Amino acid sequence: MEERSEKAAQEGSKTERWCWRLILLVTVALVATMAALTLLKYFKHSNSSRVSGRPGPIVQKYSEALQLSMQFFDIQKSGKLVDNPIPWRGDSGLQDGSEEDLDLSKGLYDSGDLIKFGFPMAFTATVLSWGILEYGDQMKAVKQLDHAHDSLKWITDYLINAHPSPNELYIQVGDPDLDHKCWQRPEVMTEERPLIQINTSFPGTDVAAETAAAMASASLVFRKINSSYSKLLLMHAQQLFAFADTYRGSYSVSIPQVQTYYNSTGYGDELLWAATWLYHATGDLTYLKYATEQNGPAFANWGSPSWFSWDDKHAATQVLLSRISFFGTKDISFAENMDLQKYRETAEVFMCGLLPDSPTATSSRTASGLIWVIKWNCLQHAVASAFLAVLYSDYMLTSKTEVLYCDGKLYKPTDLRNFAISQVDYVLGENPMEMSYLVGYGSKYPQYVHHRGSSIPADAHTGCQDGFKWLNSSNPNPNVAVGALVGGPFLNETYIDNRNNSMQGEPSTYNSALIVALLSGLVTSSSVAKTFS
Repeated sequence: MEERSEKAAQEGSKTERWCWRLILLVTVALVATMAALTLLKYFKHSNSSRVSGRPGPIVQKYSEALQLSMQFFDIQKSGKLVDNPIPWRGDSGLQDGSEEDLDLSKGLYDSGDLIKFGFPMAFTATVLSWGILEYGDQMKAVKQLDHAHDSLKWITDYLINAHPSPNELYIQVGDPDLDHKCWQRPEVMTEERPLIQINTSFPGTDVAAETAAAMASASLVFRKINSSYSKLLLMHAQQLFAFADTYRGSYSVSIPQVQTYYNSTGYGDELLWAATWLYHATGDLTYLKYATEQNGPAFANWGSPSWFSWDDKHAATQVLLSRISFFGTKDISFAENMDLQKYRETAEVFMCGLLPDSPTATSSRTASGLIWVIKWNCLQHAVASAFLAVLYSDYMLTSKTEVLYCDGKLYKPTDLRNFAISQVDYVLGENPMEMSYLVGYGSKYPQYVHHRGSSIPADAHTGCQDGFKWLNSSNPNPNVAVGALVGGPFLNETYIDNRNNSMQGEPSTYNSALIVALLSGLVTSSSVAKTFS
């Protein structure tokens, strides 16, 4: 009897253990199923259809601002001008590069001075290409696409000529120290125009990789309208990327004199940025693997977002690689998929930081809500952040991704778009100064822009030194630098309109590329294409 009871107890205990195992298995299966369903909902992007292939109604104020912004590229052109729409500009820099038997006459002057800095110029081309690739239909709807193509090609023609051999790239024309001792129009400049190059002995991974990104992205832009030119750009991009990766070193270390103006804080972000653009341009998974499992752990800064600028491409790379996560791609490995998810998660941390009422909202903004990071050229970060926000919003809309999770709070794509609108509206005049920071837009905008060509009458005959009377003149600029986006306000949201105030009043080509891309995304509503091909 006792033996039977003990045996029955043992059988009962055994049955109980099997029941618990069954419950555990069912629970695990349910959890796995729920997780799979959640992931399926989260990653259903690759099978979703486009929201709308046609641009919606035109937002007139953004259309006007876009048309004005495009003009600044014409103002900054060097070389033999063709169909020049700027009456106070003429041919200049025609001998640039001649000392090395190169034609470096084209390209853009960087800002208010007369130097061609290769690092920010290449960045300008990359951002302009990105804007065209994402929002070319919108540009076309307001008759600005051809203008964008022309401005881009003026830069890439220069970059091609600046890369005469696989491991050699000319990264600067002119000496900023000499240039800053003169104040004269580019058409009559008299100072020497020395060249600076990077090579295997003096590497510059950052500037070479950024130039590779510019060439690769531009090759996509021109693929259907000039196939031979597109292939030439792609060849240069691949050579430059190999050069940048093989001979690693920052150009700021190799060539210390560049540190004063465009000092690079590192090259890892440019390598990832360039590899990502080369993947989009070629479809070669080698480049995607480079940006994910091979070099992502070292350079991607996963989980630690940073501000997008000419020097830091991390946030932009995270958004650009999120594109693949949203819309899918073939034949990628599990490891690459996991790393793409890390890029996307970091991009979402960045987006959550931008939203003003997010639990993780950044404190780097003015009282009126403008993103504000540094006092020099503060609008760069605001406009760059807004561009990434409207892109991410459109990725969500096109992939039918309904919500963005920010530390327990949910946001819709429209919240990101509204943030972007708040930034550009601030720029265009909805700010405490009640002025537009885009020259030529509205009834009140900066009159004393720090810009040589704008400040000197077109018929003035000045040399190097006597031109400073125009810098110090109390009269407004005689030539309006239409489309120039100046540096912007102080943290207290004031602006001093003085020609000597280069901190706030100097425009730049990369600011223009960013606001052109942003305005193109906002000028009308539409989806983005799932691929760039």
